[in-house]
Amino acid sequence: MGSTNEKTFRAAIAKGRRHLCDASPELAVWIPQCGKCTWEVNWERSIFEALVRAIAHQQLHSNAANAILARLIDAFPRREFPSPQQIVKSPVTELRAMGFSMSKVLAIQGIAAAALAKKIPSRQQCEKMSDEDIVEALIPLRGVGRWTVEMLLIFTLGRMGGMPTDDYGVQSGLMHLMRLAELPRKKVVFADYTDSWAPFRSLGAWYLWRLADDRK
Repeated sequence: MGSTNEKTFRAAIAKGRRHLCDASPELAVWIPQCGKCTWEVNWERSIFEALVRAIAHQQLHSNAANAILARLIDAFPRREFPSPQQIVKSPVTELRAMGFSMSKVLAIQGIAAAALAKKIPSRQQCEKMSDEDIVEALIPLRGVGRWTVEMLLIFTLGRMGGMPTDDYGVQSGLMHLMRLAELPRKKVVFADYTDSWAPFRSLGAWYLWRLADDRK
């Protein structure tokens, strides 16, 4: 399944690059400069795992978050990633000792409980759902906001159509791309500049992230 998704995804990226270059003179300059698109999608990762990993990364440097996740995974050596049942049954003190804050413990155990109750859609179910349907299904979960779901849509499900307008890197990238005087924090500003990028706005966001990194 992963290889099929990857092949289709790479073909969509090639098509999307051409579309973005046609839709935006600014992107037509930046995309060739940026080079090969290295957007990677975790095709085999469950929605449950993606959410737990996202919670771990909230407000932390990636190295610190990865260290916490490594301790979580090491606690259950018979699995590649702990099951919802294992996380629900884990004592709070053990999860706290791994480095999770109390609020994150409550969040990941809530997500695990929701997974056990089948309140979290599977990858197969997500394939039949729109981006907005997935957002509406997941944001009621404790600790999960719209930005978290948007990252899941892009990096776990490989969705092409979204634009995470609240993301600082995307805002910074658009500011540099369009030579704006300040960060574009209003969705209407993003709509003015990026609606024509549809249905490849997530690919456009990826190039905005790279531009923001390039201008640091």
